[in-house]
Amino acid sequence: MDEAPYLRIAAEIRRRIEAGELVLEERAPSTRAVVREFGVAMATATKALQVLQQERLVHVRPGVGTVVGPPRAVRRQDRAAQPAVADRPVLDLNRDEVVRMGIAIADAEGLAALSMRRIAAELGVSTMALYRYVGGKDALVLQMVDTAMAEFPLPAEPPANWRDGIAVAARLQWAAYRRHLWLASAISLGRPQLVPNLLPHTDAVLRAVSGFGVDKSNALYAAISVFAFVRGVALAMETEAYAEQDTGLTADEWADRQGDQLAAMIRAGNLTAFRELLADDFEFDYDLDRLFDFGLDLVLDGLEKTLTRLR
Repeated sequence: MDEAPYLRIAAEIRRRIEAGELVLEERAPSTRAVVREFGVAMATATKALQVLQQERLVHVRPGVGTVVGPPRAVRRQDRAAQPAVADRPVLDLNRDEVVRMGIAIADAEGLAALSMRRIAAELGVSTMALYRYVGGKDALVLQMVDTAMAEFPLPAEPPANWRDGIAVAARLQWAAYRRHLWLASAISLGRPQLVPNLLPHTDAVLRAVSGFGVDKSNALYAAISVFAFVRGVALAMETEAYAEQDTGLTADEWADRQGDQLAAMIRAGNLTAFRELLADDFEFDYDLDRLFDFGLDLVLDGLEKTLTRLR
């Protein structure tokens, strides 16, 4: 019987580690790098890395990503000659360490790679031990969101100008999404989670629009609209980052490869505005930070006009 693809991939990466091609504590292939190199599905790549994690050949280091070697917790146990005991956490394990490891895994490989089993393997403890600190996976993700947002606190003194008040909150959220690409997809607009470090952002926008004297429903719609815009662009940022990892092409490089086909579609569809746009070798620099800045100004201008009308 042929060996399963994920086992063949694990064997190849294992060979590289044993041959010294991948060095201890240096970056190891991420799931998306495996997808790109071996041409397999994300699930297959994840299973391959899980095999290597179970063998203590790779682990995720917070702030870095997947690296070669066993987790520090396991190395501490090895040095002390104290093997892990089933269903018992290492002595220095705490809630913050579990949450930070969850963030590190999500930062490196996305929320799809996050599981209680994966975190336990990285920390060198049993899976059941984690539930004593963070509950289940859903509860863990909420704590990850709260911890990530705590890195971007609002200023102690809110801006006096309503526009600046909203812009500050929006830019802080954008910065959080930029640092943690998984964060936007973990936050819900329709069913907002009870996240202590996220509530002040909504409160800041509500305070900012209160001077317009609109009713409570319109004030809340204004706040939701602001965060829907920020989150929407951030979701594109996550998608673009993963697309670049998967294809090895930046957005501009990908667009260049579509140029001839796009031109043919424009001609066939008699799309005159597009034809004018692309005349004279026009080149568009697709920059999400610029898109965010441009869009935020549009949102603020629109809010001012609409809230003034509804006053």
